[in-house]
Amino acid sequence: MHWYTGNTFYDTVLTAAFAFAAFVIIGGFFAQSSYGRFSTTKLGLNLNPKLGWWLMEIPATVVFLISYLAGPNRFEPTSLVLAGIWLLHYANRGWFFPLAIRQVPGKRGTFNISVIVMGMLVTSMHGYLNGTLFSQDFFGQYTTAWLTDPRFLVGLVIYLCGFVLLVNSESIVRNLRDKNNPDGAEYRIPFGGGFRFVTSPAYLGELIAWSGFALLTWALPGVVILLITAGNLIPRALGTHTWYQEKFPEYPTDRKALIPYVL
Repeated sequence: MHWYTGNTFYDTVLTAAFAFAAFVIIGGFFAQSSYGRFSTTKLGLNLNPKLGWWLMEIPATVVFLISYLAGPNRFEPTSLVLAGIWLLHYANRGWFFPLAIRQVPGKRGTFNISVIVMGMLVTSMHGYLNGTLFSQDFFGQYTTAWLTDPRFLVGLVIYLCGFVLLVNSESIVRNLRDKNNPDGAEYRIPFGGGFRFVTSPAYLGELIAWSGFALLTWALPGVVILLITAGNLIPRALGTHTWYQEKFPEYPTDRKALIPYVL
């Protein structure tokens, strides 16, 4: 993997992204991001989670497309494939997932503005770095031969496995809240799919997917988003596991937090 592209702005953003990843990893030891079950009113304004998620994730689509379409290789086959993988991920994360959230009627906003601002910063950097990389191809890496390279093929399989686990796990959680009975219990114990083994299979799927993405792109922007994701989701998975154990005395004792049989 290369670091120095020769594009001063791009290299500066990449360096800043790694610095931010270090900040997220260190910060994860001290506090959870304020959204969902870990939301707090101490940090100021909280928004509706549908709006909060959408605002946080939208730069990953918009900034990516602006950056990608500005590059000379935007219509090259490999660049289009990589862009397609990206848009698949964020069609789910930035559009379908927020719109599909089922909320308890009348519940206060649970998505803190601080999380939205930090999230928009991450998704903007993320979108710019990858959109520019795919369409500029600074190192001449993304020729059609890359589509048969073992790193791409293995990475793609890993990515798709993680993505399927992510989508399936989110579907299970979403369907715990009956849309025909909005006054039902806000939280219930999920079962099936990855929940047979861990409390947070969606987080595990996200980590697997970005690991595959880093491999299939073989580039540092993929590594930086994996680090940011891990710094955020690993502590959150551990906190979520403890939360379920404390809230539900009958919670399965053989279920791990994030990694089956290990953690």
